[in-house]
Amino acid sequence: MPTARESLLDAAFAALGDRPWTEVRMVEVAAAAGVSRQTLYNEFTSKEGLARALARRETDDYLAGVDRALAAAERVGADAGECFAGAAGWTLRTARRSPVVKAALTGEHTDRVPLPRDPLVAALPGRAAGPADLVEALRARTVAALVRGQPRLRHKDIAWACEAAIRLTLSYVIAPAATDEAACLRVAQLVRSLLSWPAPEGGAGT
Repeated sequence: MPTARESLLDAAFAALGDRPWTEVRMVEVAAAAGVSRQTLYNEFTSKEGLARALARRETDDYLAGVDRALAAAERVGADAGECFAGAAGWTLRTARRSPVVKAALTGEHTDRVPLPRDPLVAALPGRAAGPADLVEALRARTVAALVRGQPRLRHKDIAWACEAAIRLTLSYVIAPAATDEAACLRVAQLVRSLLSWPAPEGGAGT
């Protein structure tokens, strides 16, 4: 059974499907979660606190999914392209489901998305909420996975390939391909192509 906090976050997320965050009222979130307004304020203090917690939950869940996708690819011995494609597929699905994650990845903030006005300071390594931080967390995870799975490749080359693949993936978040499968195939092809050539001087990574 979900806690009051989780129920409130679920209700706040559901409210985004009906109206802009600026029009979501705390009393309505509390009612949808089946708790009192006082309980909501006890948990989050303010609407800004609720926005902060929702953004953190969504981005943490997204990064956990990236980790799962990369681990699943590693377990079956996927090559570098397939490994990154797993993370790309999860990114596309999550950005379509969650306007919070899409905004955090692309920087396309609107009044429909409850990203807090003040930057979120992550309490634990790997947590993020702003666009630059979330993209950097994605980059760090994909680079680490490919370094583990492709020990014969240079870190510099892998970092360069991941940087380009992330940019291509985010372009599909903004302007979707015909299918996620088609987008992931292109991402995989890009990674394989780039890793067949050395990174240029001054490229990503060291």
